[in-house]
Amino acid sequence: MRKALFGKKIGMTQYVKEDGTVVPVTACELGPCVVVQKKTIEKDGYEALKLGFGDQKIQRLTKPIAEDLKKNNIAPKRYFGEIEAFDPSLEVGSEIRCTIFQENDTVDVTGFSKGKGFAGVMKRHGFGGGRKTHGSNFHRAPGSIGAYTFPAEVWKGKRMPGRFGGEKVTVKNLKIVKILEDKNIVLISGAIPGRRNSLIKVTVK
Repeated sequence: MRKALFGKKIGMTQYVKEDGTVVPVTACELGPCVVVQKKTIEKDGYEALKLGFGDQKIQRLTKPIAEDLKKNNIAPKRYFGEIEAFDPSLEVGSEIRCTIFQENDTVDVTGFSKGKGFAGVMKRHGFGGGRKTHGSNFHRAPGSIGAYTFPAEVWKGKRMPGRFGGEKVTVKNLKIVKILEDKNIVLISGAIPGRRNSLIKVTVK
């Protein structure tokens, strides 16, 4: 089973290795996460750990979640999510920190891309557009979207204008460059999806 942890994206910076190589990295705050619920095959049909991340005011939680956390003596958390149960010794109330990762680990990072609102086909799909000459009357339009007699409809999946961004995206095969255990900061090579302070999930390959 693969190790995973929730956290938030802080922003991009550079890291200089010992040999002088400059690597573009994304700084992420991973953990500490608390095990809120442990799901088992006998009770739930699958094994998983429900984790809580980030502090939150108790009055901003729903009553069922607040009472469940109070019963297990867990401080209120802002985000909740499930990961595979990679360590059977973890029980409800256990804390998971970024120390489960190691430098040079290959990871997949999942987050929500930046929402860019309603966009046309050139911005959303990279269409080339029409001729730039005067009088062509065809510059940024999508063009033909289907034949007339057959199929006499627009097929599903046609690339057209619409909402751009704000989708769940996973970037694969990134490297952990540096781990700052005292600050729960992990430097991951390259760019990851989402705006600053957005929730991410990091999974070891």
